[in-house]
Amino acid sequence: MDRSRDCLPGMMPAVTTIATALGQVCLIWVHAASEPKVRRIILPGDPRSGTIVTENMPSIEKPRDKGIQVLIAGIQSFLMGNDIHLTTDLLDLDRCPSFQRRVLLAEYGIPRGYVSTYGRIARHLGNPGAARAVGNALARNPFPIVIPCHRALRANGQLGGFQSGQVVKRRLLEMEGVRFRGDGRVIMERVWY
Repeated sequence: MDRSRDCLPGMMPAVTTIATALGQVCLIWVHAASEPKVRRIILPGDPRSGTIVTENMPSIEKPRDKGIQVLIAGIQSFLMGNDIHLTTDLLDLDRCPSFQRRVLLAEYGIPRGYVSTYGRIARHLGNPGAARAVGNALARNPFPIVIPCHRALRANGQLGGFQSGQVVKRRLLEMEGVRFRGDGRVIMERVWY
């Protein structure tokens, strides 16, 4: 039910539910001074989704803001398996701590069809001993799909964690052309960083 005209500056965040090939994705956003800002993207199966209170937020089924419309269409297309490049323009990255923001932007730099490891990302950021911290920062990624945290793996090619679970992580990687060994580990043939 559309209980709001699109968010106005200073108002509470709104939630838009997006039907995708993966299931219902929730987009939480506000209309900031000049453009909307996305605060969170919640994927289906994310166990934390129950702790994120959206019931008192205005529900905007069909946002009129062009930027939000483009993002919604991009997420839907991406989850249908299309080669879509989503931008970070609308993401409210300023809400993330400095280290996490650096990790998220490094992860964003990994192209479709490539993977990296938590350790490689840590070394890329100049913190070679921070693989666990990189993993923790990605585990709290508020912008999955746009920031493709599914492309980060353990050093041995095992999937590691993902907000919607390993089945979804593997599905996303397979959609992007990443290949797997018989034991479930990624074939590390296209590695970034």
